[in-house]
Amino acid sequence: MAGSGNTGITRWKKALGFTWQGLKAAYKHEEAFRQEVFLLVVSLPLAIWLGDSGVEKALLIGSVLLLLIVEILNSAIEAVVDRFGGDIHELSGRAKDMGSAAVFIAMVNVGVVWLLVIF
Repeated sequence: MAGSGNTGITRWKKALGFTWQGLKAAYKHEEAFRQEVFLLVVSLPLAIWLGDSGVEKALLIGSVLLLLIVEILNSAIEAVVDRFGGDIHELSGRAKDMGSAAVFIAMVNVGVVWLLVIF
């Protein structure tokens, strides 16, 4: 939105609209994102119940939110790569593989944080 002329409340409203569109698109088109949203819905009350302090609750919830963030970024990378055609290219494959690896590392992070806080 750089150079759009939108400032103040108008800029915030438009930004919120774009955010909502992105969340809806991720939920509609990405099965993994829907599964991770379900994980958040289940883990949120568990985190509040299991976390002894605000820091522990924040770590438990934050690790799942980070997973959602990484999943959205991975989906965005895949969409951009797919947008530029179906030709097989080494760099396209590498970009998609790296996005997938980032999601995996975020999943490992969720597991490590939850195990360390619970035990």
